[in-house]
Amino acid sequence: MEIKFYSKARTLAALDEQIKTAKIAPLYYFSVGDWAERRSQIISFVKAKFSNKNLIVRSSCSQEDKLDVSNAGKFDSILNVSINEVGSAVDKVIESYGVKSPLDEVLIQPMIDNVIMSGVVFSHDPNTCSPYRVINYANGSDTSIVTSGNGGKLIYKAAEAAVEETQKFARILNLLDELLEIFSHKPLDLEFALNEDQEGSNLWLLQVRPLKLSSESETIEQQTARLNLTRDKIVEAQRVKPFLVGDTTVLGVMPDWNPAEIIGIRPKPLAMSLYRELITDTTWAYQRNNYGYRNLRSHRLMTSLFGLPYIDVRVSFNSFIPSELNESLSGRLVDYYIHKLIQRPDLHDKVEFDIIWSCFTFDLPDKLNSLPKEKFSWSDKQELLECLRNVTNSVLHPVNGLWLKDAEKIKTLAQRRMEINESELSQTDRVYWLIEDVKRYGTLPFAGLARACFMAVQILRSLQARHIFTKDDYERFLKSTSTISKEMYFDRLNFNKGDFLKKYGHLRPGTYDILSSRYDETPDLYFNWDEKFELPTARDTFSLKRKQANQVDSLLRKYKLETDSHALFNFIRRTIELRELSKFEFSHNLSDALQIIGKVGETENIELKDMAFCDIKAFQDIHVSACDTGEALRESISAGKKSFQETCRICLPPVIASPDDVFRFELPESSPSFITHKQVEARVSGIDEVENLENAIVCIHSADPGFDWLFSYPIAGLITAWGGANSHMAIRASERGLPAVIGAGTLLFQKWSNSERLLIDCAGQRVVILS
Repeated sequence: MEIKFYSKARTLAALDEQIKTAKIAPLYYFSVGDWAERRSQIISFVKAKFSNKNLIVRSSCSQEDKLDVSNAGKFDSILNVSINEVGSAVDKVIESYGVKSPLDEVLIQPMIDNVIMSGVVFSHDPNTCSPYRVINYANGSDTSIVTSGNGGKLIYKAAEAAVEETQKFARILNLLDELLEIFSHKPLDLEFALNEDQEGSNLWLLQVRPLKLSSESETIEQQTARLNLTRDKIVEAQRVKPFLVGDTTVLGVMPDWNPAEIIGIRPKPLAMSLYRELITDTTWAYQRNNYGYRNLRSHRLMTSLFGLPYIDVRVSFNSFIPSELNESLSGRLVDYYIHKLIQRPDLHDKVEFDIIWSCFTFDLPDKLNSLPKEKFSWSDKQELLECLRNVTNSVLHPVNGLWLKDAEKIKTLAQRRMEINESELSQTDRVYWLIEDVKRYGTLPFAGLARACFMAVQILRSLQARHIFTKDDYERFLKSTSTISKEMYFDRLNFNKGDFLKKYGHLRPGTYDILSSRYDETPDLYFNWDEKFELPTARDTFSLKRKQANQVDSLLRKYKLETDSHALFNFIRRTIELRELSKFEFSHNLSDALQIIGKVGETENIELKDMAFCDIKAFQDIHVSACDTGEALRESISAGKKSFQETCRICLPPVIASPDDVFRFELPESSPSFITHKQVEARVSGIDEVENLENAIVCIHSADPGFDWLFSYPIAGLITAWGGANSHMAIRASERGLPAVIGAGTLLFQKWSNSERLLIDCAGQRVVILS
């Protein structure tokens, strides 16, 4: 029988005799007016009805559980109330209503004993408004963990997913289905608890209310059709492929070139197409092959699942195999790496540190002992060791090192950019040449310098593993590097506004996002020019002790690395610095191109927000075609908007190991990277209001060089949802000596960013919510 929504208490009372898939605890409710008139009688009735049981006194206010607003959690509910404390508990709940109506209600029920799991279920995902069954649950007896926003795990399941479910979750989903039938399939939000007694487990319905969606939900049929196509794409991707070793693949948003961190989980078409054009279609493979790894040219690193960017991990892992390594060993290695990632999906943003070996380090011989003996012989390990040594020598050689050539290319980019910007080229032709140049002289050498920097950091870490460096040595060395980000830190103190913006004005948070304004377009949005912070003016220094130098030289000779300690540390320092400088320079080309793209749109009476849906290939076509620019752009924008509607309807996990993962997945808690070994306790802030940043732990989903303006403020700490151990923000935090948690993942980031005050203990690798 269909029923309507009433108050929380009345809805539960109406369902009490109707639902069959769960129980509702005995209840008693009364109005605020009744409480004012006959308080003592109500207390006597509660004592008689519930005897000596512990109670929960719950809000049932007319301002909550409405279709237009839920106000979930706004009003008090008090747990574990003894019979003698009912009066004061009711007073507190009513007081939390603020402006009270005599018709508002209070609900009293007995506490449920022996709870083993509790949580919240949505019939639709509030973010995509698609019919995903979303279960946010927590194991244990505390029924407030999820509802208070303090944690819990998340399961997403498509409405008609034919995926086998565990018994406890099947029961929860059956309850949801029953309630959907009762409420005519209106979007629902329900709370549940599962407990155990002598007769077994019981499922309890604690609350059900309408779920407000920001737009109309798509149909189950539309969702199923899209997910079936996505599944088919993954099935195809996991087949054995020519020119690739490895039996299967995994898709992930972070394993290589980190699209989730750089362009986001749901980038608009212009950002996505630029990232593919500049990095993941060709540039990435050319660089790897140039540095002595397998030839993966013509293999696309990134695939699009209805606009969600994913890295093909088999392609990525192939590209880290030295080109000299024999085919059999290469295949077994890729399979080993992929299996390891499947076993530890939480390492998807740390694959180069914790999954694969891509260069020679002083602790590599020991690490290779972890390879299973039944699959890898002693000679296999020696061959891999030798090949990685050759790759590493070709990069770090003090005279002929490949990184030196890439460093020279960056100078060419700046010279050519000036020539392009000062030329009489049309705006569309300038866009074309800025993008072409950034591929050849920007992202290609940047990719090489980033690879060299990764080797440098790995070698530096291995010195710590060999006890030649202490943790303090490691941190002091990184703080002593002179990067462009550190220059900006000091220039913000010493330059006037005009000079500062002349040097750094091209930066924009969201390097690939045309809707993210440049520093020189909205300088007051990012900086408080009137306020001067007391920031240190002395630069950190580091000197290698003679004993350390001798130990390093001894290791270099032992492992036949073709350099000495002095040249090695010059390589480490310079590649760390040049990686950031090359990123700074190539982002200048890209930022200028985006600015011109916006002007082209303005000329054609196309709003900037619409230009974000254009594909960069439209500008390439305009460059070589006699066509109507406005018409070509509008056609691209129309197609981009249509595809982005699909992007906004789909939810997928960060790591896809099986085709069925598209129908049902659980978001894993990530293993964040803790930067430095410091500890800090501070209030939490987002980045929306610059006046709140000083001495705060700043939470930001992801960050590229355009977010370096953050470091012009004396922030206390940093937390990001996305990012790897060698990401831009990890490097920034290291050189600043700033306690940071990089790559917290969706669940932990949500939990921590919603807190008021945190303790970050980097040495202990923990984050504690203080309030």
